[in-house]
Amino acid sequence: MPPQEPEQQQPLLLDSDQEEQQDTAYELDEKVLIIGIDEGSASGSGHAPPFSWKKLWLFTGPGFLMSIAFLDPGNLEGDLQAGAIAGYSLLWLLMWATAMGLLVQLLSARLGVATGRHLAELCRDEYPTWARMVLWVMTELALIGADIQEVIGSAIAINILSNGVLPLWSGVIITAFDCFIFLFLENYGVRKLEAVFAVLIGTMAVSFAWMFGETKPSGIELLLGILVPKLSSRTIRQAVGVVGCIIMPHNVFLHSALVQSREIDHSKKGQVQEAIKYYSIESTVALVVSFIINLFVTTVFAQGFYGTEIADRIGLLNAGRYLQEKYGGGFFPILYIWAIGLLAAGQSSTITGTYAGQFIMGGFLNLRLKKWMRALITRSFAIIPTIIVALVFDTSEGTLDVLNEWLNVLQSVQIPFALIPLLCLVSREQIMGTFKIGSVLKMAAWLVAALVIVINGYLLLDFFSSEVNGVLFGSIVAAFTAAYIGFIIYLVSWGVKFSSWHRTVQPKTVAETVA
Repeated sequence: MPPQEPEQQQPLLLDSDQEEQQDTAYELDEKVLIIGIDEGSASGSGHAPPFSWKKLWLFTGPGFLMSIAFLDPGNLEGDLQAGAIAGYSLLWLLMWATAMGLLVQLLSARLGVATGRHLAELCRDEYPTWARMVLWVMTELALIGADIQEVIGSAIAINILSNGVLPLWSGVIITAFDCFIFLFLENYGVRKLEAVFAVLIGTMAVSFAWMFGETKPSGIELLLGILVPKLSSRTIRQAVGVVGCIIMPHNVFLHSALVQSREIDHSKKGQVQEAIKYYSIESTVALVVSFIINLFVTTVFAQGFYGTEIADRIGLLNAGRYLQEKYGGGFFPILYIWAIGLLAAGQSSTITGTYAGQFIMGGFLNLRLKKWMRALITRSFAIIPTIIVALVFDTSEGTLDVLNEWLNVLQSVQIPFALIPLLCLVSREQIMGTFKIGSVLKMAAWLVAALVIVINGYLLLDFFSSEVNGVLFGSIVAAFTAAYIGFIIYLVSWGVKFSSWHRTVQPKTVAETVA
């Protein structure tokens, strides 16, 4: 007997009355108009027109906003620790982890373009109320964990640039207000906000490239690190960290919403194909840039601290001081170069985190709130616990490192709750129409998802085996683990059941429904 459709199921293509009641990622007047998008598709031939640099420029933006999650302070800390402890040996893994992240983000963009809706909205319609609410809570927890790391990163940078005058808690407050100032730019158009992010990414690139030049890493060892896979028992934890911090749960939701910022006609196959093509190119370029920036950070710390006594003690809070002690002042002290890059990483990632929070809350709950109100709610979720963290752990390096490990665990736990719904949805013809992924890509995507989940599972097992003490705490963790695995199995089985049922009833595709 086929499973019953969930009560929340709504048609993907809404009439005007329905659209007025639905939360959307972008209002029509906020979207960027793509000039010439109708060329070659107005005839209904379904063929995308030839490549155009002008169109690529108009589609450029969402991929670079997405790439900032690959450059947030949590990733930078993973880079510097991998370099200090493992040297150049994990650069190959950084490259392949970025490639895996690219595959996931391309699928997220594909979902958003083909359906005209983002992942949180589709989860709201596809899953029963209880499952949808669990997914929302889990995603919000992952976002809060990432946001705490990002805000603390900005606060550390502000502390360095102020010569220690401003403590961490004041840096947290400054970062919170800066976020609203940047989001205010959205009132002047999506492209203005994207330009701000481009400046911040450029600031990171220049800062870390400068450090790369100052420290003069070995070119031969760098190439060998990229081309020759190496892994030892001593570096396994750093290897797991490199892979684990690449795929951020909230970023999977974010990218599917960001691609809504360009105006296309989803009923025309040629336009959808063209948008997917340009977003794929733009996202690839953006993640190549992010890989190069991460490469700079890893090699700087590999060159300076690999094999030293302090390699195991380097973290985000003390990295600037160790760099200054190692390389001294110079024309422009490396301490401040590091702080500028870290500040750009923290500010840009907190803004995208707020952006993601708006889409996630609006999508799952269908809230028709003003954007400043959603931004305020989203910021409050992260800023209040972050201020508490900053006050408690102000200058304690050890406790901040422990906190960072717990936050990494919090985000690792949530990864299946973004990947599994995404892969189930992009595989379904009922959702994607003719743009559902093929069997080869589907197999590759599930292999990547399984690998990431297993790697993060190893990280969780390793962490809890060292941290869990006592019968009571152990029982709580065991109960949580059983519920966690059960919900993952439910998500997979839900996707499998509906895929097989829809194949049986032969539903109309989105394109056929519009036609």
